[in-house]
Amino acid sequence: MERISAFLIPFVGLKDGVHHFDFAVNDEFFEGYDFFDFKKADVKVHLVFDKKTTMLKLDFKASGKVNVPCDLSNEPFDLSISSDFHLVVKFGDTDNRNDDELLILPHGSHQIDVAHYIYEMTVLSIPQKKIHPGIKNGTLKSEVLEKLKDLDPQKKSLSDKIDPRWNKLKDLL
Repeated sequence: MERISAFLIPFVGLKDGVHHFDFAVNDEFFEGYDFFDFKKADVKVHLVFDKKTTMLKLDFKASGKVNVPCDLSNEPFDLSISSDFHLVVKFGDTDNRNDDELLILPHGSHQIDVAHYIYEMTVLSIPQKKIHPGIKNGTLKSEVLEKLKDLDPQKKSLSDKIDPRWNKLKDLL
């Protein structure tokens, strides 16, 4: 229950104008969403909450580190992430769950839950292909990498690539 209330913003008592909120996102936050693709999450989210008489504007900025496995070597490493997200909240009778940047809340609403938006923004900031920085600069020593180097088809000589049975056919020319 504490996790849920930490991400609820009651806007009825807020004055019109800009307000600032800070959130800390860790492993416990992602466990609530059954998301276990990374460990040791340490992400700070800053929210600029602009309350106007007829709408709300929310600007999220996230930065931090998450521990993810490398897609090539499966070695874990800390990946720096940075992301931002903008949301406009209006009030009305229609429900619009299809628009990512516009949320329509029913008239009479008094609070907004920003947890799901923080979750999506953080998860979508992870690149599709995660490569350990040690692979890029050549400092990572791994058994998996050594095996991949041994199996690299470009490193084999041309004579290794050609089946010796085909060499007999060259003698016919």
